[in-house]
Amino acid sequence: MTIPTTPSADPDALARAATVDGFKTAFRDHPAGVALISASTDRGDVGLTASSVASVAVDPPMLSFSVTRATGSAGGLLSAGTVVVHLLADHHLEVARAFAKTGEPRFTPEQHWERLATGEPYLPSARAALRCRIVQTVPAGSSMLVIAEVLEVIPPGTDAPALVYQNRNFHRLESDPLG
Repeated sequence: MTIPTTPSADPDALARAATVDGFKTAFRDHPAGVALISASTDRGDVGLTASSVASVAVDPPMLSFSVTRATGSAGGLLSAGTVVVHLLADHHLEVARAFAKTGEPRFTPEQHWERLATGEPYLPSARAALRCRIVQTVPAGSSMLVIAEVLEVIPPGTDAPALVYQNRNFHRLESDPLG
């Protein structure tokens, strides 16, 4: 008599899945600054909300961000020669949400967009805006890492508290130093 058995799961696949889940959990609770990245393309203005913006180098000034696909707004950004990285304040909550969801209204008059002399859409009320030239893209797993040289730092439009993202929610970063 043969006893039916259930196929055992591949231990390597289980370990990879546990690592992915652990990675997501670790970063879900790690706060990240919220930025909005915009560009002007042949098909119109594009933009998206990002929590992956990081400083890379000072000389020349460079930053990085990642996008999860090369289509839609992300694809538009990747095809643009220049982008504007807006570091958002707490009062940008609704614009951050709009640019984080597909199909939401973007670049509306109520969001108070302007245009730089170089043509890119610009949010003048941002904590800071950095006009950048994309110098390299690197495939990284299911995402694309973008490295950009900062061409211009546009003075802050506000000194309001920073908008941060943690545990799937937006938060205000209070300015209360610990030391």
